[in-house]
Order: sequence, then C-alpha cells, then structure tokens
Amino acid sequence: MRILLQRVSKAAVSVEGEVVGAIDQGLVLLVGVGEGDGDEQASWLAKKIAGLRIFGDEDGKFNRSVVDVAGKALVISQFTLYGDTRKGRRPSFTGAAHPDVASPLVDRFAELLEQAGVPTEKGVFGAHMLVEIHNDGPVTLWLERD
Repeated sequence: MRILLQRVSKAAVSVEGEVVGAIDQGLVLLVGVGEGDGDEQASWLAKKIAGLRIFGDEDGKFNRSVVDVAGKALVISQFTLYGDTRKGRRPSFTGAAHPDVASPLVDRFAELLEQAGVPTEKGVFGAHMLVEIHNDGPVTLWLERD
C-alpha cells in the first residue's frame, strides 16, 4: 500500500456536487492499493499514521500525533499512486490491485484508523471525486508498506 499523507487545516471530498466527507484539522490520506496488499499492510499503516508525530506542540516542534490534537482523517482511494510512467507518455496502472481487492482494503484501512482513535471520513471508491485540500505547513509525507 502507498499513502500520500497531507496535514490539513480542513479538507472535503465531493461526488457529483455533494460533499461526501469533510474534516477540519487532521490528515488527508490518498490511499493506493497494490497487487498483493492485504490486512498486514493496512494494519501497519493505520497504526503508523495514528501515532505519527507531525503536529506542533506549544514550541512548534513535531511532537503531537493526529490523536493527540483530536484531529480527523479523510481517506480517499487513489489507484493512480501506482501509475508507472517509466515508459511512454501514458501511465500504466498494472501494479494497482483490482477494484474487487482494493475497495474492501481501503475500507478496512479506514476501519483500522478509527480503531486506532482517529475519527475517519471517506471518499467514494471508484467515483470521480473533487478533493479540496488546505495543506497545513505544508506537510506532505509518502508512506509505503510492501
């Protein structure tokens, strides 16, 4: 699994003009599922993200996690994180898991994040989504678990 994480002051995701998920302070998690990914990867990443100290303390140091600041997460599936652009001019997505595998694993990841103490909103798997992100910092991290 691959996750592009952004610390945000607020974020929202809309499908066909309807907001389906919105948060204030917290994390936007763009989640890609690769071939062979499963519960092990989802569990490791959920625990890692819940405890990741990327929010400032009273001195502005990265000493607080999303749980510590009572933040939320917005989980959005994004198979394009597995886009391979090494050849040609059109990305290949052969490394991305089939939607029958990816969709339940994205849901499972969101569930595990909730269990780790992070209130979680989600986008709609496979839908054309408009994502509004107010990156705070900016802070953007790449996480991956094979």
